[in-house]
Amino acid sequence: MARSMVIKVTAGGDDPERCNQAFTVAAAALASGVGVSLWLTGEAAWFAVPGRAEGFALPHAAPLADLLGAVLAAGRVTVCTQCAARRDLEQGDLLGGVRIAGAPTFVEEALAEGVQALVY
Repeated sequence: MARSMVIKVTAGGDDPERCNQAFTVAAAALASGVGVSLWLTGEAAWFAVPGRAEGFALPHAAPLADLLGAVLAAGRVTVCTQCAARRDLEQGDLLGGVRIAGAPTFVEEALAEGVQALVY
């Protein structure tokens, strides 16, 4: 059975340490050979928009744009449907490789066999 993680980020620039922890765990998991599905919800949804991750800075932390790039390269990134709608974001507004999906998809991924789900 392949190991994988579903990580839901509920904070963005409003709570930078919690936000960065989620991206760091996602990138570390991928580097360890664990599959990752990273969900961007709430204010974290903005990081799916080109240029937004580059504007995030947290002392003593890896650049968020680099962490996001690692997840996009080897994992899956999803923006919550309702969170996207509340921010007037559509698929065309997002980075290549990012999808928009809703709660049923999150539940399906989180309950799959061999999956560990984390919420930040």
